[in-house]
Amino acid sequence: MLPLLLAVIDDRPTAGVPAALGAMFAGINDRPGGRRSSVSRVGIPALAGGAGLLIGSVLPAVGPPEAASFVLAVLLGLLGLVAGALSSTGPVASACGTQLLVAAVVGAGMPLPESGGERALLFLAGAGWALFLRLVLPSRRRTAGGPYRYDGEREAVASVYAAVAELLRAAGGTRAPARRAALSAALDQAQDALSGPRLRRYARSAAERRLHAQYTAALPLAEAATALAWAGEPLPGRVAEGPLRLAHAVRTGSPCGPLPAAVRAGAGLRALDDALLAAAEAFDHRAGQSLRPARRRPGLVPLLRRAFGPAGREYGFRVALCCGISAAVALGLDHEHWYWMPATAVFLVKPDLGPLVSRVLSRAAGTVVGAAVFAGLFALVAGASVAGVSVAGVSVAGPLVAVAAVAVCGALIPVATRHFAAQTAVVTVLVLSLVLLAGEPQAAWGRVVESLTACAIVLLAGHLPLPGQRGHRVRDAVDTAVAAAHRYLRHVLAHPQDGPGRGALRRDAYRSLAVARAALDLSAAELPPVAGRTAAFEEVAGALERLVDTTTACAVHLHDPNAALPPSHAERIAAQLADLDAAHRASERSGVPA
Repeated sequence: MLPLLLAVIDDRPTAGVPAALGAMFAGINDRPGGRRSSVSRVGIPALAGGAGLLIGSVLPAVGPPEAASFVLAVLLGLLGLVAGALSSTGPVASACGTQLLVAAVVGAGMPLPESGGERALLFLAGAGWALFLRLVLPSRRRTAGGPYRYDGEREAVASVYAAVAELLRAAGGTRAPARRAALSAALDQAQDALSGPRLRRYARSAAERRLHAQYTAALPLAEAATALAWAGEPLPGRVAEGPLRLAHAVRTGSPCGPLPAAVRAGAGLRALDDALLAAAEAFDHRAGQSLRPARRRPGLVPLLRRAFGPAGREYGFRVALCCGISAAVALGLDHEHWYWMPATAVFLVKPDLGPLVSRVLSRAAGTVVGAAVFAGLFALVAGASVAGVSVAGVSVAGPLVAVAAVAVCGALIPVATRHFAAQTAVVTVLVLSLVLLAGEPQAAWGRVVESLTACAIVLLAGHLPLPGQRGHRVRDAVDTAVAAAHRYLRHVLAHPQDGPGRGALRRDAYRSLAVARAALDLSAAELPPVAGRTAAFEEVAGALERLVDTTTACAVHLHDPNAALPPSHAERIAAQLADLDAAHRASERSGVPA
């Protein structure tokens, strides 16, 4: 809002457009969580967006003038191939690839007087302003547990303890698998919140060291709770009271106080009691120099190998098709706002936003609603202007109204991201306001027509049968989870006393399993031509979940130096390995290309 308002006051409204776009993307990419992790969630994609504007500003000058439209469409398709391949490697990379490509399309198509370098700097200024506000403003859920800058991290750690309590309550019931998945998600979020970028390896403040110690203390609790849920027997209600008190202590910064009496019947309950006592000690004593939570991060070469492997090529080719075809159609029709069509297609083909058909329908509905709101708003403003409503002789139906619309939409983005249709409606009003500020005529209904055309292109290209280009995204996620599960099992059986190493591998196994399950759920929600190709992996994922849970139960039992692996555990491990191998072979015969 502020960069755009300053540009309008300086009588350079077009200079505010890239800044507003940067702030808009920052709002879309930001999510609840720790402030430090928002630096990578927002900052890295912003750099990609700035590079995209710079690239886009030079693309129209490439190639002979008589074939400029054809060359531009081909170049955007090639850029989509690279950006799509890189997007397949993770959520931040996905935001980077999308932002790079959309910014390149806007930079090539939106007529602004500023040079490419100026656009990129203004884009980064807008994103930087939004990130600065994210880092310095207190959160809405303010607690009394310490400095406000750790509110997101504190809530993430407290959620882990609360999820442990919920899993213990659900043990022996039908809700236990869902509660175990919720605990894994809470651990992932806390790990991300605490392992964000920093300048030093060690936590620099007492409050941060305390949060790290509290997160570390939650890991044995999560392991014990998972083992108890695996056993399938209901637990006394009071076993959940301890984790709930610890969750309250994290949120408020108060001592955990007395914990319920121990229930030490069996290896799982003994492990839970030992973990509770260790956590109480960590809560009530000053934490030392705590390391960041361990997180396996691939290097550049493995990242590039994954990006341009089968899964990356599959997604990159889809993005290239959607972007290139939509750009060619828009340029061929000689639309004044031709960049809207490929920009819409790039957003639609992004798989993080839900099943393809659902994305297309939500985009169509949101665009129509947003265009109607924009047209109605500015019709009312124009009517007020005709009636003589003006300020200092200047009609209010001008830049200040568009700035106000951008400000309101920017404030609504964090709420609108909960549903793709609502987000589309808000972004449509915002973009149309920016187009008005850029000096282009109002084109609300033209936006609707071009967006619906892009929806049709993505729907066709997204289901186009391509030889050897189906199911690799799911296969890649499942294969990664299988490898992580085997590493975890081997370590538990070979080094049962290595708690830290076991904990890191357990986190990697459950995190990979969650990614595989998310990819499967997304594929299952697609139309039958897409969903049918990956249905066989459901059996693999089920066998994998059972194996990882059983491995955790074995780890809890073997943590006692004097304990041996019970024959029942060994038999179950052998049976589940056989089930996993059979399910994996069946998936290879299901028609999904290897």
